[in-house]
Amino acid sequence: MGKNDLDGVLADVDRAVERGVSGFLADLKTGEVGRVRSVGQGIAWVEGLGQVKFEELVTAGSGVAGMVLDILSDRVGVVLFGPSESVHAGDEVRRSTRVLDVPVGEDLIGRVVDPLGRPLDGRATPEGAVRRTVLHDAPPIMDRAPVVLPLQTGLKVVDALIPIGRGQRELILGDRQTGKTAVALDTMVNQTGKDVLCIYCSIGQRSSGTARIIETLQRQGAMAYTLAVVVDADAPPGLQYIAPYAATAMGEHFMDAGKDVLIVYDDLTRHAVAYRQLSLLLRRPPGREAFPGDIFYVHSRLLERATHLREELGGGSLTALPIAETEAQNIAAYIPTNLISITDGQIYLSPELFRKGILPAVDVGKSVSRVGGKAQLPAYRKVAGALRLSYTQFQELESFARFGTRLDDRTRRTLEHGRRVRAVLRQNELGTMPAGEQVAILFAVSQGLFDEVPESRIEEAEGVVLDAVRTGIADLDEIMARAGDEDPVWERLTHLITNAISPFKESHADTGDTEPQDPNRP
Repeated sequence: MGKNDLDGVLADVDRAVERGVSGFLADLKTGEVGRVRSVGQGIAWVEGLGQVKFEELVTAGSGVAGMVLDILSDRVGVVLFGPSESVHAGDEVRRSTRVLDVPVGEDLIGRVVDPLGRPLDGRATPEGAVRRTVLHDAPPIMDRAPVVLPLQTGLKVVDALIPIGRGQRELILGDRQTGKTAVALDTMVNQTGKDVLCIYCSIGQRSSGTARIIETLQRQGAMAYTLAVVVDADAPPGLQYIAPYAATAMGEHFMDAGKDVLIVYDDLTRHAVAYRQLSLLLRRPPGREAFPGDIFYVHSRLLERATHLREELGGGSLTALPIAETEAQNIAAYIPTNLISITDGQIYLSPELFRKGILPAVDVGKSVSRVGGKAQLPAYRKVAGALRLSYTQFQELESFARFGTRLDDRTRRTLEHGRRVRAVLRQNELGTMPAGEQVAILFAVSQGLFDEVPESRIEEAEGVVLDAVRTGIADLDEIMARAGDEDPVWERLTHLITNAISPFKESHADTGDTEPQDPNRP
């Protein structure tokens, strides 16, 4: 082979090598990669991330997601959203260059997901392409509108005496096993047909209890407009910490679209425990001295996002029902006190009333709504004032009457009337009632039309009254929604109820009260 031939072959080889190498060259990308210095229970200390942002999403080890929650001069503290056993010292930690966000949209309705939007119901991953930042500021004051529309719970004692408005934050608190979740569950079920989207956020609850709640929602048809965000008690504390924020971000997407949203946080006591655990692991003080990292700021940052937006911004609303647990009825404890000062009122559930079977066990004296009265239907105002006054007088007289046996006729009449009011306010779980029917029953008891009915027959008397009212007044809910103090419907209602209850009272006049008597009752 001649020299020219050899040069030609070498040139062909060079060109072939160039073509081959150029096909395998990848685009060069720059990025910041850190290393895990040490791992704790649910957290990791990382070095080498000098440009990382606060609350930025990072990936550690074999793909465990985490969020930067502490930035120091020589290292950053990362909260892990997966098992800390999968992360080891020396593992790489890569930045995502974006703060923590979650998928939002219509695809999530009817689903059960974790705080990162991953499915827990065995179905495919939601296809929502829109993502929303989990931790961000609440709407400014100038973007908010007054709370003027009621959020009906279907519970007579709440809708009449402790009303809730759309855009309000109403705390539900009480000792363990007093029916806190049941009140929230009834409220969610009662939104059927009311164009209100519900979000149930379970934080650190037992899996069996959460499964029962979701099964109840499905059985009642409420999952058609409900999204469940669930994190179990054995989940990493980081997931428990971001759960309510993630659920709120999902709800804000619909609020910004002009819809009304109801979100239940069950419960924020466990959320506070998870945050305290993270603070101690990150060697940060968890108490008030940690502002702005204290639990008061953490919860206010969450609950301030519940609001009613101005019409120019769509007019949507986000109503929050946070649940908190008390110990030995101590509502002045640290977490309950924080939440009471943040929210617009509280519904307190009494263990004494629960043990007596007075359900829902709402203590009217310790419960208050600072906003809902302005959003209450006018028809409730016709009966609510007298009802609250008579019930409060009854509670004081009942406790006083236990010390003596001789009571004058007026006091006895007050006690008997109060017992009928208390009996009417009882309601079975999931036995929600439309607003019009509630007003009819409450109007009857406030006018003393049930005073001669034996206590054991109150439920039957309610049925008689409701049958008469449904038959005699068409479109009862619509009429009651706009009925004022001087509306002629009240005279008609009085006539219908009197004609219906009189024969009932006569037929049961001699049956007496068959309920077992309290030995301390006068």
